[in-house]
Amino acid sequence: QVQVAESLGGLVQPGGSLTLSCVASGFAFSSTAMSWYRQAPGKERELVATIAGTGGNTVYADSVKGRFTISRENAKKTIFLQMNSLKPSETAMYYCNAKGRRYGRTYEYWGQGTQVTVSS
Repeated sequence: QVQVAESLGGLVQPGGSLTLSCVASGFAFSSTAMSWYRQAPGKERELVATIAGTGGNTVYADSVKGRFTISRENAKKTIFLQMNSLKPSETAMYYCNAKGRRYGRTYEYWGQGTQVTVSS
């Protein structure tokens, strides 16, 4: 059974930091690309960061480069998103995503999301 579960988000002050984690199971985690997306109220879901399975290459949205860091621990089937210098505009639901290909088929799984609120 596939499970993708984000840690609890929370309330953080502008300029503050927060680290999210996501634990996954039920698929070949170490060879699966993992991503963080976010969706603010009234806006479309957007890609925040991706980390490849093999090699661990990372890609970031321009808006978070230099402030956010995505990482993974394959032994624990967990990814992280360290977020620094947070802005009120980054208040959103943050989602963990897994996407890969196995036996010629693409698979994609989503977590249920976790709320991050940046406010004083």
